[in-house]
Amino acid sequence: MQEQTNYAGIKTTNWGRALDNTRFRNKLIAGVLVFALILMILPSFFAMIEERNGVVLNDWLLNHIGPRDFSLPIFIIIWSTTLLFFIRSYNNPVIFLQAIYCVVFLTIIRIATIWLTPLNPPVTLIAIKDPLTSLTYGGKDIFITKDLFFSGHTSNMLILALCFEKKRDKLIGFIAAFSVGTMVLFQHAHYSIDVIAAIIITVIVVRIAKKAAVH
Repeated sequence: MQEQTNYAGIKTTNWGRALDNTRFRNKLIAGVLVFALILMILPSFFAMIEERNGVVLNDWLLNHIGPRDFSLPIFIIIWSTTLLFFIRSYNNPVIFLQAIYCVVFLTIIRIATIWLTPLNPPVTLIAIKDPLTSLTYGGKDIFITKDLFFSGHTSNMLILALCFEKKRDKLIGFIAAFSVGTMVLFQHAHYSIDVIAAIIITVIVVRIAKKAAVH
């Protein structure tokens, strides 16, 4: 396998060499620690926003599609794409570092936008059943419905697509992001503006976060 160099002399096929690089190691530790802190905060935050009252939007698109339960295909697409990303990260520590920073940046911004835009879910909502994602809500049987603006499912898939290195992997990631974004709308788990905003915000923030990770 041909080795590539794209971070301060780190060869992407070598985690040992990457961790020997002080800058990379420090950035990785910082990113993981902040991510862990966010995971600790999220259950309380989600519990808080679930208790408050918000606005129900009249969404033209949702009025003409669904609702239909796509929980299983959403689960399969999200976690199979995530697994592919971890496999690719085994041979490329740089994309793993970039993804951590992207998730941290996007999650912080998403916490802010959810806080600033109190919304109630569509009355025809079908809750997405995902026992793994639900752990960030505080338990596998807890379902949060008011974390609406913007769509975390869509943005997380788009992060993977934008952090993948190979063209084929990027294509898989973009297809996954499009599929998940479409299905959460059919499930009425998000308003259309949540998915549109997720795409725009993620593209912008990922460019910034990736630079912060490697410079």
